[in-house]
Amino acid sequence: MGLNGALLAIDAGNSKTDAAVLARDGSVLGEARGSGFQPPVVGVEAAVDVLAEIVGRAWEAAGGAGLTLGFARVAACLANADLPVEELELEQALNERHWSRSTRVYNDTFALLRAGVDEPRGVAVVCGAGINCAGMLPDGRTARFPALGKISGDWGGGGGLAEEALWFAARAEDGRGEATALARALPGHFGLPSVYALIEALHRGRLPAERRHELTPVLFRTSAEGDLIARSLVDRLAEEVVAMAAVALGRLGLLDEEAPVVLGGSVLAARHPRLDEGIAERLAAKAPKAVIRVVTEPPVLGAGLLALDAERAGPGAAARLRAHYA
Repeated sequence: MGLNGALLAIDAGNSKTDAAVLARDGSVLGEARGSGFQPPVVGVEAAVDVLAEIVGRAWEAAGGAGLTLGFARVAACLANADLPVEELELEQALNERHWSRSTRVYNDTFALLRAGVDEPRGVAVVCGAGINCAGMLPDGRTARFPALGKISGDWGGGGGLAEEALWFAARAEDGRGEATALARALPGHFGLPSVYALIEALHRGRLPAERRHELTPVLFRTSAEGDLIARSLVDRLAEEVVAMAAVALGRLGLLDEEAPVVLGGSVLAARHPRLDEGIAERLAAKAPKAVIRVVTEPPVLGAGLLALDAERAGPGAAARLRAHYA
């Protein structure tokens, strides 16, 4: 089909990056995957270098070997683009690579949202390592949160749930708090005899900090077994998801209209029954016409759809792209 007028879609999360070269008709010409996008850790230039290597491989997979890399449009949905000022900074960094004369950077939550809706209208909540929410309308208006952790009022995400579970387990074991099966389940996951041993292993680095995320599924299993403390944490997450979604719907004037609420990320995509039921019940009370959708397709699909939207490519192109990632 050739690369004249090709589009570039990027979904760059903290742990992995996907890039896809698209034709205007929605055909996927080439794809590549690489490591995560972490400008707060390595700096903006080094992080964009990582993107450049992945984009280069996608370009070659599309048949661009030996050709000057260039796109009619770039839609880049990036982790750590949490504030509009950060989107602008990253957009400038991409523009300096001269990939395209039309580059748009979005927070990566918008990729999840667009992947889950038939048009750019609705709200998405993502709960993976952290938690975030974004909404958009066809006229370009958006609703979003800073999503910078506790300093911006956030609660939840896999990392936050693991910390809360450890807090309750530690207090249960030493007598400061209520009894909970988490005090046995959390250290037991690592083959350790006590919460104290788990605390020491984490503090001394014998267990790498990144392994804390393994505690989140343990929390959900303990909740499913009936532990009251674990259940309370799952219920609070349901409340946080609905609070974000309802506020975003309200900002966009969608609270009383039929509108999709897209859920994604590793925690929400796992479909834990108590969490699913809690979200559905609470959302029905706050936004009775909202329609919940859980997205399991790769978010790079959403980035590609955003690029096609900007091209006004039409439903046939969108359908072709969706079929590729189905």
